[in-house]
Amino acid sequence: MLDGISLDQLRTFVAAADEGSFSAAARKLNRVQSAVSGWVAGLEAQTGVTLFDRSGRFPKLTPEGVLLLADARNIVSGVDRLKARAKLMTGGMEAELSVVVDVFFPPDVISRAAKEFAERFPITPLRLFVEGLGAAYEPVLDGRCHLGILGALPVPFPSLVSERLGEISLVMVAAADHPLAAVDGRIPREELGKHIQLVLTDRSQLMVGRDYGVLSPTTWRLADLSTKHAFLKQGLGWGGMPMHMVEQDVAEGRLVILDVDEVPKAGMQITTSAYHLAAAPPGPAGRWLIDHLKQWSK
Repeated sequence: MLDGISLDQLRTFVAAADEGSFSAAARKLNRVQSAVSGWVAGLEAQTGVTLFDRSGRFPKLTPEGVLLLADARNIVSGVDRLKARAKLMTGGMEAELSVVVDVFFPPDVISRAAKEFAERFPITPLRLFVEGLGAAYEPVLDGRCHLGILGALPVPFPSLVSERLGEISLVMVAAADHPLAAVDGRIPREELGKHIQLVLTDRSQLMVGRDYGVLSPTTWRLADLSTKHAFLKQGLGWGGMPMHMVEQDVAEGRLVILDVDEVPKAGMQITTSAYHLAAAPPGPAGRWLIDHLKQWSK
C-alpha cells in the first residue's frame, strides 16, 4: 500500500499542515475541499498513521504527523529540484559544473566567484578541485572537469581551447635570516646553487623530464603550496611563490624578495587562462564563470 502513495497526496498533506485547515489548503492548491480531505484520508489509510487530530475546529497535526511532515517536505522538495534541474538541462544548462583551479590562483578570487555562482545557479552544484602544474591539466584533458583555471605551461595542449583571464606574479623569496637574503645586488645562478630550492612537485606525468623554474641543482620537492610557504618562512630553502600569498610576509619582514639572476625582481608573470576541451565548450554556467573571472585582473 505504501508504494501507492502519490505526490499529490504528499503535496496536499504539506499544504494542509502549512495552511492550518483543509479549506485553506484547497484554496492554495486550487482544489475543492472534499478532494483535499480525501487525499489526506487516503494517505492516512495507506500509511496506517493518523496525521491530523480533527476533534477541534481546525485539524491539528498529531505527534506522528509532525514527524512524517518532515519526510513529506523532503520528498516534495526533492521532486521539485529534480523537475527544475531537468528543465534546465533540456535548455542546455550543465547538471553540475566541475572546475580544477591552479594552486597559484588567488583563493579569495575563486571563493568570491563561487559565492556569486551559488546565488545565480542555486541548483547547479559547483565541484572545485585544486591542483598544480601538469596535475591541474589532467582532469580537463581526460574530461573529469569541464573547466580548468590554469597557469600557462611550456607544453602544447592541442585538444584544449583557452581564454586569457589575467596574470599572476611569481616572485623568488627566502626568509629574512636566510643567507641569500643578505646578498647585496643581483644573485647569480652560481650562488643560488649553493642553497636548497624548494620546488612544487608535479603529481602528473605531463612534465616528466622538464623542470619548470628550477634554478638550483639542490632541491626539496613539496606536494602542496601551503607546505612550501611554511618551509620558506622557516628558512629551510628559497623558492618561487605567487605574490598574493607572500605579500603580507614581505611587508612584515618575514620573507624577502630575492633579486635572482634570470628572474625579474618584480616577478615572473604567469598567464592564467580558462581551459576546456575543444569538443566540449562550456554551457551557460561555465560561460558565466569564465566571463566573471575575466573581470578579476581589471
